[in-house]
Amino acid sequence: MSDAADANAPARNNRRQAPSRSIFDVPAPIKQLFDRFPLLAYSANQLPHRAPRHRQEHVLYVFTTDEGALRGTPSFNPACLKWQAYLRFSNIPFRLASANNHASPSGSLPFLLPSSPEPYKQTQPVPSAKLQRWARNNSKKSIEEPGDMRYEAYLSLLDHRIRRAWLYSIYLSQNSVSIAEPLYILPTSRNSLVRLTIARELQHAAAAEIAKFSSIISAETLYNQAAEAFTALESVLGDDKWFFGASRPGLFDASVFSYTHLLLDDSLGRGWVDTRLRDALMSRSRLITHRNRILAEFFPEAS
Repeated sequence: MSDAADANAPARNNRRQAPSRSIFDVPAPIKQLFDRFPLLAYSANQLPHRAPRHRQEHVLYVFTTDEGALRGTPSFNPACLKWQAYLRFSNIPFRLASANNHASPSGSLPFLLPSSPEPYKQTQPVPSAKLQRWARNNSKKSIEEPGDMRYEAYLSLLDHRIRRAWLYSIYLSQNSVSIAEPLYILPTSRNSLVRLTIARELQHAAAAEIAKFSSIISAETLYNQAAEAFTALESVLGDDKWFFGASRPGLFDASVFSYTHLLLDDSLGRGWVDTRLRDALMSRSRLITHRNRILAEFFPEAS
């Protein structure tokens, strides 16, 4: 999973984020199945063979469809969308490419392949844990994150409460058939055994991640905690345009957007069946306005 259940969980960068092992790293049983039933034309932990075709452009590899990659529309994966938005906030031109965790050198998405003036000269891929630093070094005007002491506390609401509710909603509720299946499972292989195994692994990984915080998985508790988190986030946003009164959107805004946009997307997968997490956001008008503002200013092709 990379938030192939939220799938790549938001990883913290620099002083804001500490590297952690993603629950979407490819499990050994799945890797063995991949080896037996190759899903793509390239092997595990190697850069995609098509990468050299766009060596004069930065390429961000994310969970998306081929059409989504061509149009540059928001990724359907929160971890990928977070960095896609952040790079746009940083005014760094790049193109998208569709991939999955198996194609990533680090075993999880997203990762960025920087441009190269020489088409066949290999450049080192940038994993998500280093994207913020890379963006700061490659942006004409880097984003300075606010020094607000509340930053880490509110970020934890996203990384824990909202993320856990997202994992449950996408992989363990009825949305597993309407959203997770068409987005993360069906595109991987035509082999029914591979699909079934991947589906089970995603569910087990999501459950294991949630169980780190409670031995009993309660949908009601998860959704209630997420609702409280949304309320707190709306409160700290207040009447400001961006979080913590910043003059331009930063990583925190991208992190919030990565969830609010997808929850408000009526066309995600085959649509929402279990709407409880989505409903918890619908009454938060300031967060909705924040999402719509980002969509209009930075993703006009999707607004």
